[in-house]
Amino acid sequence: MTSLGRARMVGVLGGMGPAATVDFYGKLVAETAATSDQEHVPVVIWGDPRVPDRSTSLLGQGEDPTPQLRRGIGALRGAGCELLAVPCNTAHAFVPRLAEEAGLELVSIVEVTAAALAADGVPAAGLLATTGTLRADLYGPALRRHGVTPIEPDEPGQREVMAAIAAVKGGHAGREHADALAAQARSMAARGARRVVAACTEVLLALDPATVPVPVVDPARLLAREVVRVALAARG
Repeated sequence: MTSLGRARMVGVLGGMGPAATVDFYGKLVAETAATSDQEHVPVVIWGDPRVPDRSTSLLGQGEDPTPQLRRGIGALRGAGCELLAVPCNTAHAFVPRLAEEAGLELVSIVEVTAAALAADGVPAAGLLATTGTLRADLYGPALRRHGVTPIEPDEPGQREVMAAIAAVKGGHAGREHADALAAQARSMAARGARRVVAACTEVLLALDPATVPVPVVDPARLLAREVVRVALAARG
């Protein structure tokens, strides 16, 4: 059997948003130590941007995305995928049970990020995320389980974060959005954060990490790295 045959097929539940999906696949390729096409991870990408907004749903202001997410996961399972990766942080409020229901192994962006922070001995981390992610406390339990205290923006600051995320999704993010994200990151660093987690993939599409006084953590890259490790583990 070839090495390609032993690699596990990865399903990427994307489209949330499209730019974040493109960004994640690029990182998946970059994190693979391959010297030929055949040594890369086999991937099926389901990029459906019609999934209702996850954040507004969690806030009780929008349609439940579960049926669309279930449809995408089912399609990936039907395509022969064994592992599931979801670049959208907020979608992790919905996908774990759907992945279990479909019999797919979910590599959680939340869990890999919490584990990486703990491995670096980080006592507190700031979160730049959607309001839905924060209100659902998606990162809180995993961080606290690893001994990491989460720090969030205040309410006016969170509105600025959401405006920046919306600008990236709308394709019109500018310097003002990058500056707003940097200001919130600096504020959390001043409150004790030793890392700032870009807990929404769109954040790093606008934020310049060089403007932040502490390291900025990219959960999408951590997820890509772990997906490659797990998918290729069968090669021995």
